[in-house]
Amino acid sequence: MTAHKQGDPTTINRLYGRSRGHKLRKSQQQLVDELLPQIAVPSEGEITSERLFGDERPLHLEIGFGGGEHLAYRADLLPDHGFIGCEPFLNGVATALAHVREQHLANIRLWRGDALDVLRRVPDGSLGFVYLLHPDPWPKARHSKRRMVNDGPIDLIAAKMRPGGELRIATDHPVYLDWALMVMARHAAQFAWLAEKPSDFLERPGGWPATRYEAKAVREGRRAYYLRYRRAD
Repeated sequence: MTAHKQGDPTTINRLYGRSRGHKLRKSQQQLVDELLPQIAVPSEGEITSERLFGDERPLHLEIGFGGGEHLAYRADLLPDHGFIGCEPFLNGVATALAHVREQHLANIRLWRGDALDVLRRVPDGSLGFVYLLHPDPWPKARHSKRRMVNDGPIDLIAAKMRPGGELRIATDHPVYLDWALMVMARHAAQFAWLAEKPSDFLERPGGWPATRYEAKAVREGRRAYYLRYRRAD
């Protein structure tokens, strides 16, 4: 498979497709209209823990949170940490807002749009965890440059993570798995792969809940893979 060098991460184009699905129910639209403005990531300026939550706390970023179940689980598990969720798909945002309301999660901020817009505005060295779970695989070779796991985005993520921070990637797509392993191997100086034995990437680690997309993959006979990388000092 041919590698696609992305160059300067500040020039990366958006890496997602459609942003809207079926019409929202009335209750979902109300959440988007009323709750989202209260917990939305600011559209301009630097994005810091103090600006979002009023204090200094560890920051987590989830890129493409889908329906928000993983984001909500982790935020509930770590109430003294701050979580930023990025998702361009409106229906997913509405579902995540329902989790925030029902679970009374005060430590989540949401961005409806491209995660790259947020990443560029986060100070270098400020993210403790970054999650990229079951991203669109863009399986055709001509679309490979749109994958989030590419040299430009990974360089950007590396710059924004603190030493010792953890990047978690999950996929059920063999093409994406091979691609991710290849790209991340090129970034071994920035990220150390934490797998020492097959079970380390074939079994979901503790504290890492299943998502609806993973459940769908299992029902359809596909295996999920779990990749964990530690940001080098």
